[in-house]
Amino acid sequence: MAAKSLLHSSNPSCFFSSQSNLPNLKRTRLGGAFKTRNLLVKPIKWGSQQSLSFSYKLGRRQQQRGSSRSSVIKCTAEGIERGILIGGGESRETILVGERYKVVALLACVMCLCNADRVVMSVAVVPLAAKFGWSSSFLGIVQSSFLWGYIFSSVIGGALVDKYGGKKVLAWGVALWSLSTLLTPWAATHSTASLLAVRAFFGLAEGVAMPAMSTLTSRWFPSHERASAIGICMGGFHLGNVVGLLLTPIMLSTIGISGPFILFSSLGLLWLSTWTSKVTNDPCNSPFVSKSELRLIQAGKSDSVAKKGNPPSLQHLLSKLPSWTVIIANITNNWGYFVLLSWMPIYFNTVFNVNLKQAAWFSAVPWGTMAVSGYMAGKASDSLIKAGYSLTLVRKIMQSIGFIGPGVSLLCLNYAKSPAVAAVLITIALSLSSFSQAGYLLNIQEIAPDCAGFLHGIANSAGTLAAIISTIGTGYFVQWLGSFQAFLTVTAGLYFVTTIFWNLYSTGERVF
Repeated sequence: MAAKSLLHSSNPSCFFSSQSNLPNLKRTRLGGAFKTRNLLVKPIKWGSQQSLSFSYKLGRRQQQRGSSRSSVIKCTAEGIERGILIGGGESRETILVGERYKVVALLACVMCLCNADRVVMSVAVVPLAAKFGWSSSFLGIVQSSFLWGYIFSSVIGGALVDKYGGKKVLAWGVALWSLSTLLTPWAATHSTASLLAVRAFFGLAEGVAMPAMSTLTSRWFPSHERASAIGICMGGFHLGNVVGLLLTPIMLSTIGISGPFILFSSLGLLWLSTWTSKVTNDPCNSPFVSKSELRLIQAGKSDSVAKKGNPPSLQHLLSKLPSWTVIIANITNNWGYFVLLSWMPIYFNTVFNVNLKQAAWFSAVPWGTMAVSGYMAGKASDSLIKAGYSLTLVRKIMQSIGFIGPGVSLLCLNYAKSPAVAAVLITIALSLSSFSQAGYLLNIQEIAPDCAGFLHGIANSAGTLAAIISTIGTGYFVQWLGSFQAFLTVTAGLYFVTTIFWNLYSTGERVF
């Protein structure tokens, strides 16, 4: 009778829809050995639609060689579905991971490759500069050439993501930037103009990565898990720095300049073969996602709408202060980020006279800690939202940490007297800057969910322009003043001013 009442309960669960899956469980999981009269049902505790769980005990006891056995199965709609497979005298457990976690794992991998492909040139440019006699100012131009294409593709790529979805746009981007990576060593030996052209095309292809990643995570994750998902993706992005900085010097010394470029372009094509067959733009269209997981995702989308209207015009987007908070935050973030990304190996090499391999190690440690701290920031953000704090307050807290922390650290970096102290300060700066991922980066989806790709592209283009100026400007500052100190002070001041603007005008509410 207990089993009968459970099967006809009006409450949904992760095993039961309109037709119970219990008979199916009986046949497939227990090989026909399950008997209804042995099912002892415990009281069911029903929660919200976002977290449905129940447990029951299989009371089947089997006397076999003087021993008895019972199994306990727990099912939860929080993304993990578990089943016990019993047969042949032995028991084993199968864990089915939620499909959204597979999607975010693939996104983290491609973000890792995205950044590793950029970093290869930051390390390879040192022997190239020595070979061709490039000055510090021209070296800055080479470093910034990636951004020339990146600045144009961000807006276009964001609009394409909004129209066609993240899957196809990201796939084309990976294919094209992997090809550009493969051609880079040939272009470097051919001519300076061809090198700059290939690097610009490389940036053009990579410009779609951020908008696609942001849009896909917003579709595949409920709002209370979104910061953690972004943290995982950006963790992969920052680990790309570590992978690139550590592997590139080794391959340069063993294989030559072409070695790291061939490796990373091949990995991109390998990732592409998995992505095209396993992922869809929306979980509703995925043949792999379970009904329970789909209900969880849809229930947690407070910003979802039944039907999309026409996207707002550029003039309308730029008429609201919350849009400008996101744009200016992206400018500040990219200004500091690309200075450290492009110049950190050169900084350790010129200021502290460490060789290229040592400089790579000193440069890699901060990016590794940034990957971990970014995920921690996402978890902290999600926890605050679940605890009842408003989105606006949480975004302001996260972004303030993400800018004030790096600003103070860069000011202290001016007084570093050893590479170890400098590495610690840069590690602190980058670790705290990762809190921005739970600030402005997530805020884009909240204020403009229907045109998030387009707004992200606008913010990215503005940030890319700032990155070009800062990357080239650092080269001229070093050449003219012979020091990094002045530029570090300017960057710290920019962090502080942007923090004030963000706290005055940002919001977690929907604007468009």
